[in-house]
Amino acid sequence: MTAQQRLNQVLELVIERGNVAIAEVSQALGVSTATARRDLNLLAEQRLVTRTHGGAAVLGTGYELPLQYKIVRQADAKQAIARAVADLVAPGDSVGLNGGTTTTEVARTLGSSERLGSTGAAAGVTIVTNALNIAYELSVREHVKIVVTGGVPRSQSYELVGPLVGSSLRDFSLDLAVLGVDGLTARFGATTVHEGEAEASRQIAAVAGRVVVATDATKLGRTTFARICPLERIDVLVTDVAPAPELAADLAAAGVDVVIA
Repeated sequence: MTAQQRLNQVLELVIERGNVAIAEVSQALGVSTATARRDLNLLAEQRLVTRTHGGAAVLGTGYELPLQYKIVRQADAKQAIARAVADLVAPGDSVGLNGGTTTTEVARTLGSSERLGSTGAAAGVTIVTNALNIAYELSVREHVKIVVTGGVPRSQSYELVGPLVGSSLRDFSLDLAVLGVDGLTARFGATTVHEGEAEASRQIAAVAGRVVVATDATKLGRTTFARICPLERIDVLVTDVAPAPELAADLAAAGVDVVIA
């Protein structure tokens, strides 16, 4: 287990229990109390937890974790979702990607796809993104043309936000937009935790022929702060587990095709 993986597990433990003692962390992870104390101190220095006497507690329900602490969550599901999304992309397509762990996996899958990288006039794929980490990872892929929007980066997610996102997308026409979300319900549609990221995702969707929401089942039936778009704006939902019957009925009524990875 790497240090980053261990920190993720410590953070998950604090979030799950609300507060933990050093001895609990030590026992749960099979590490020394000195290591547990050092990990809690590091997370507290990064303002991810609050240090307490003999342990640590969560900061609050509305706190957004930085991207690097979300990467290992539902990793297998996100990789399966990414493969299913890649099947929706044809050689020569232009694809908009917002930021997040699931869309990062989608980007990696597109970047390593032999089908999209095959020779021919229509080979390759154009990726338009507001996520700096996605642009960086795909910049070395010869069959991928990268276009990065304007905007101001958020350190939590590496996403560019602000009015420059929309202005830089205004003259584009994308085949599809692939959006990662933090919540999906019938009442509020696709949502995320930050209003700037929601607006950026709306701008990407606005210039796309089809909108694909790629999210694991933990986000289904959940609502977060900022709306991206209603269900009716979504063409395809790619997820890892079939939605609950009520949500499935609402998705069908809205004309959303559901793909189970």
